[in-house]
Amino acid sequence: MSDIDRSIPSAAPATQEPPAGHDPRDGSAFGTSGFDAASPGEGPPTFVGTMAPERVTGLVEAVSSVVLGDPNPIRLAVSAFLAGGHVLLEDIPGVGKTLMAKALSLSIGGSFGRVQGTADLLPSDLTGVSVYEDDSHTWSFRPGPLFNNVALVDELNRATPRTQSALLEAMAERQVTVDGESHLLPQPFFVIATQNPHGDLGTFPLVAGQRDRFAVSLSLGLPGREAERQLVRGLGGEPQLDKLTPIADLRYWMNLRAEVETIFVHQLVSDYALDLIDLVRSRTGRDQPLSTRAALMLLNVSRAHALVGGRRHVSPDDVQAVAPAVLAHRLLDATNGDLFAARNWVFDFLGSLPVPPAPQR
Repeated sequence: MSDIDRSIPSAAPATQEPPAGHDPRDGSAFGTSGFDAASPGEGPPTFVGTMAPERVTGLVEAVSSVVLGDPNPIRLAVSAFLAGGHVLLEDIPGVGKTLMAKALSLSIGGSFGRVQGTADLLPSDLTGVSVYEDDSHTWSFRPGPLFNNVALVDELNRATPRTQSALLEAMAERQVTVDGESHLLPQPFFVIATQNPHGDLGTFPLVAGQRDRFAVSLSLGLPGREAERQLVRGLGGEPQLDKLTPIADLRYWMNLRAEVETIFVHQLVSDYALDLIDLVRSRTGRDQPLSTRAALMLLNVSRAHALVGGRRHVSPDDVQAVAPAVLAHRLLDATNGDLFAARNWVFDFLGSLPVPPAPQR
């Protein structure tokens, strides 16, 4: 265990404490900041062309109609998708991880591919292979399951490090290289990888460089009694999956990803996010310093989260809502692989930062 300084400054405002009973897996609720009004010079939130928030809300609702329970992980997964990132899921079996990936692919009108991680899985089982055609005496490429808009890699940490590394180029460059030839992946491209809890037998823990490629880490958790009551009555789940239709075509989602980059971030909010990054770095020490990529991803996912909420400006509430999901998996070396503890640390760090005031008009 790291010798992290767990003390919290006494000057932290009372409004910064997480609410009683709050689940530290996803989201946040540290009180409002006054940023819910439009930023100076922005006026009321407006969306360009067809970039209306109703379709984004519809995407969250469509996936939530299949995966019943807490909608916060789904909202964060959609935010990661719109930010151009990827999702790492750590959870118990049978809580809807595969359903979530299928529901998302159907709702965006994209294709879906799945591969099961095992110790004998080869990189080519992900990327595809070159095959010699006897008839034409030529080599042809047969793409693997990564050549889909939504690619689910189940139990990634059961695969060997060599196979795990095959994901890196795909996630970072949106292409794979087979036999020296590069092949572009379909766009949009979104990876959802699941992993077994740290310490499970037969697993190969992801190294820091691999974890850093994921925008967020999430846990769906058990859905709760009421949601399970609906499931046993045939509501949600697989039956609802068959009813999903695309909300928009793939070109729309690509344009919406570009729209995310235009979401306004006030300097007070960006400084608030960077203050959090600096605080985490100082508290966790050299065990796991956060990368610059982590800081950029924190703001990018915050922009997407604002868009999901129907706003064209980022508030501190967006930063608070996404920070545990964006940062926790990047701190696993400092928590001996305990993702739940890492999320709690991020909540503690958030509780020690004052929320910036609303900018003066």
